[in-house]
Amino acid sequence: MQGDADVLVTGGAGYIGSTVVSALLDAGHRPVVLDDLSAGPRAFLRGRAAYVGDIADRVLLRRVLRENPGVTTVVHCAARVVVPESVREPAAYYRTNVAGTLELAETLLAGGVTRLVFSGSAAIYAPGPDLGVDESSPWDPCSPYARTKAVAETVLADLAAATELRVLSLRYFNPVGADPLLRTGPHRPDPSHVLGRLLDAHRTGRPFLLTGTDYPTVDGTGVRDYVHVWDLARAHVAALRHFDRALGDVPHAAVDLGTGSGTTVRQLVATFERVTGRPLPLVEAPRRDGDTVGAFTRSTKARRLLGWRPERTLAHGIEDARAWARGQHPDREAS
Repeated sequence: MQGDADVLVTGGAGYIGSTVVSALLDAGHRPVVLDDLSAGPRAFLRGRAAYVGDIADRVLLRRVLRENPGVTTVVHCAARVVVPESVREPAAYYRTNVAGTLELAETLLAGGVTRLVFSGSAAIYAPGPDLGVDESSPWDPCSPYARTKAVAETVLADLAAATELRVLSLRYFNPVGADPLLRTGPHRPDPSHVLGRLLDAHRTGRPFLLTGTDYPTVDGTGVRDYVHVWDLARAHVAALRHFDRALGDVPHAAVDLGTGSGTTVRQLVATFERVTGRPLPLVEAPRRDGDTVGAFTRSTKARRLLGWRPERTLAHGIEDARAWARGQHPDREAS
């Protein structure tokens, strides 16, 4: 699929979805956004064809498709994604991530839209001895969030096997950063992700809580594969362009999106300190509910099938996230 095609982006006001929308616009697509604004600000909808509502609202979705007959593909980013919250509120996560995805898929099929790019998660994997994984690795989702992503992907694979639906699951590792042009970026006032917590500690001078220091890694802290959110967005554009090649003769396929490099939390802190030029006080704390040792991808499938590889480094991600935070909060110090 080349540019100028209509693409429906669910969750297109969220952190990743809004960045995907910008990348689609830059590539010449016409994105149409559907978002309930539960995790994304209305400001991210400005100047974009957008509908406010739930992905499970079949009446609304039918109207979206009727009013945008050029939509041939859906990028499904709408989901609840905060791991500790999923431990406290599992029903809400299953309702949105599983039941909502099923309602969406059935309504799309009834409307004749059969191409779906799904925001999957590497949290479904059981890491290997070296903490590396690829698309053939066994699954062991260890939080309600991760289990909802595993179930949702299984539901979509089963639907694809039985219907005309075709699904490409992009399994994200750990997104960081912001749109380098600062059109969108992280926006949660109380971030749960590690880079957001680092930025808050840097801004306030409060110690950074190093949650989990007893993992079987080189320094006891969890390992993550930090991939820049703009690289993730570029991967979605590539997924639309190479959708048929990526699937081949099967109705469902999965592709990992990561850098191929594992970074411990202590190593992330060290990189953060190099970028900011200032040491950060640390306080060790127990693991949070739902936390795991983590993993990194050893897959080259994205490169082979999508022609995609990450271009921006972890340092770029930190710099872009800092620039976004300063722009959103002009009262904050530039340091």
